[in-house]
Amino acid sequence: MKLCIVSSSGGHLYKAHLLKNWWSSHQRVWVTKKDDFSQSLLKNEKKHFAYFPENRNAINAIKNFFLAFKILKKEKPNLIFSTGAGVAPPFMLVAKLLKIKTVFMETFIFIDRPTLSGKICYLFVDEFIVQNKKLIKHYPKAKYFGSLVTSTKNKVT
Repeated sequence: MKLCIVSSSGGHLYKAHLLKNWWSSHQRVWVTKKDDFSQSLLKNEKKHFAYFPENRNAINAIKNFFLAFKILKKEKPNLIFSTGAGVAPPFMLVAKLLKIKTVFMETFIFIDRPTLSGKICYLFVDEFIVQNKKLIKHYPKAKYFGSLVTSTKNKVT
């Protein structure tokens, strides 16, 4: 299986990276922000860089939508996985249009309220994961995996 892991830099990227026990056994490509943190964390990984700032930035959302087509058609992943933030919706939407399986994880970054990216992606992703049980009231079809998702104990494929 080939993965495309889409994430903003910082905490969102770090959360995705914590799932190394899961993604390391698959061919993968990352989409994130080009900054010192992502360059260091993903030093030996194949990566593409999206347009930032992405949160509440309509122009960069549109640019990332078209970038998603370019990257996903080139890379041909079987699954798109994202921990957010604003870079996730354009990539998840394009993935759905291309019939690529999608999984979004609403991370523990927000304790008990949904994120804007989460609210958007919940409408159309194949699997939606939360790390806080309180979020189930906002996302009734979500799967709760706990606050410290760091292994393959809970499958996301």
